[in-house]
Amino acid sequence: MRNGSLEPKSAELTDALAQCRTAFLGVAVMSGLVNVLYLTGSFFMLEVYDRVIPSRSVPTLVGLCVLAFVLYGFQGLLETLRARVLTRIGASLDETLSGRVFDIVVRAPLRGTSTGDGLLPLRDLDAIRAFLGGSGPSAFFDLPWMPVYLLICFLFHPVIGVAALGGAVVLAALALSTDRATKRPAETATGHGLRRNGLAESGRRNAEVLAAMGMQGRFLVRWAGANADYMRAQQRASDIAGGYGAASKVFRMALQSGVLALGAYLVINGQASAGIIIASSILVARALAPAELAIANWKGFVQARQSWVRLSDLFARMPAPPRPHALPAPTGSLRVEALSVAPPGTSRLVVQEVGFGLKAGQGLGIIGPSASGKSSLVRALVGVWPAARGKVRLDGAALDQWTPDALGPHLGVLPQEVELFAGTIAENIARFDPAASSGAVIAAAQAAGAHDMVLRLPEGYDTRIGEGGAGLSAGQRQRVGLARALYGDPFLVVLDEPNANLDAEGENALTQAILGVRRRGGICVVIAHRPSALAGVDMVLMMNEGRAQAFGPKDEVLKRVLRPAPVFGTAPADAARPAFDALQESA
Repeated sequence: MRNGSLEPKSAELTDALAQCRTAFLGVAVMSGLVNVLYLTGSFFMLEVYDRVIPSRSVPTLVGLCVLAFVLYGFQGLLETLRARVLTRIGASLDETLSGRVFDIVVRAPLRGTSTGDGLLPLRDLDAIRAFLGGSGPSAFFDLPWMPVYLLICFLFHPVIGVAALGGAVVLAALALSTDRATKRPAETATGHGLRRNGLAESGRRNAEVLAAMGMQGRFLVRWAGANADYMRAQQRASDIAGGYGAASKVFRMALQSGVLALGAYLVINGQASAGIIIASSILVARALAPAELAIANWKGFVQARQSWVRLSDLFARMPAPPRPHALPAPTGSLRVEALSVAPPGTSRLVVQEVGFGLKAGQGLGIIGPSASGKSSLVRALVGVWPAARGKVRLDGAALDQWTPDALGPHLGVLPQEVELFAGTIAENIARFDPAASSGAVIAAAQAAGAHDMVLRLPEGYDTRIGEGGAGLSAGQRQRVGLARALYGDPFLVVLDEPNANLDAEGENALTQAILGVRRRGGICVVIAHRPSALAGVDMVLMMNEGRAQAFGPKDEVLKRVLRPAPVFGTAPADAARPAFDALQESA
């Protein structure tokens, strides 16, 4: 229940664990054998005090020692095996869900649901895997055996049984108190951690701005505040968990000594044998050990439980995309039908009721003032942002009839801010396709006019660059990004301000690239603020305040929307119209 309404829960996590049911059954069987073998110490001491010492029989002592050491060996082997099986259960869960979690991490920003640095789902999966591979699950598997130990304590003597039962009740109360006391601090720490990591990621992305404008110190103060809040919350959660853990440990030790004294009292009064003194003390300690271990691991359990809930919610809110029927490669048309678009996570429409159509071999230039909805429109054209209303169709098929993997090879995108990845130039151009051929990579670079530029790099196409294209200039990154957009001859190529960082040579190469897409039967859509970017298109769409103001052949639209160039020394007659004076010349 959240905000008064029931939210659907995903069964993916439960199903993933259910695949390991055989392994869990094996762990349960091993836990049973281990707990039976835990009785070795108690019965060994009982036999030594009640049988060996009174009889002074060395052979009996040797026989008991050999038997005890063999049983201890089996116990150690089973505990090692149980720990390894639990570790592999965690690894199996990670293997099953890691791809799904990565998909959510990548898709969340497109849905407006990403928080902090966006990596919380991965950390949640790590927390669950770490808990499964730790000592916490072993304690929970041992807990059901506590009644067996308590029953044996009662068989030793009812008073000892009552003492052990009372200790179990106290430890159970401590466990419940630990859960209630640590839940809120753990949630608070998670929230502060998200803010801290988000600020750190923002600082990393904008390191140049922080350094150049002297903002690093002030930004550090903000991050330090968030980090201090996180550390305080973490410290509080650790203090609470540690305090309860220490209390449970001290209580168990005190109870063990108390049972030892109680056994001695019973022996003095002739109500128990001497072996009961040590055996009952060891047995009570063993009976309460799982509860103590569970309390000691409670912080990890709480974190794993919160991670489980968050991942279940995420899986429910972002289900795996369906696998529609495979469609043939688009070759004919792009059609936009009454398209309205809202940024992810908001309901405010930034594109409203836009419609147009393009055929193979056409090029469209989208113009308009800033914040007119141009970039939002092209994000919807390639399926990055979902349509609030309307459809985008390729050869009559709506974009949601394709999976991203199936649609991707037919699209080429050059965003405003070109993001390259750590790797070689060739890998970036080939979109990290492991089956990419050298010929296809070079063809894409040549189509973008970047081949000669790449050859001038220290190792040509094998030149390695850092994250974000570190090592290349802005213009070089843009041309490599253009080559990536053209790789594989995609049908629809969308370029968002592609000449922002290009020199005259680069702009000429851009025009030839646009014309090349059209000549081979593709469709090219270009967002332009500089007139030279429209030289290779034949159609123009004018956007203003999220609506299409004009659409048609380039010459006709530009005559309608462009104002005459002002005479030198005079002010523009209509400052509200876009400043595309030079477009008349390029048209």
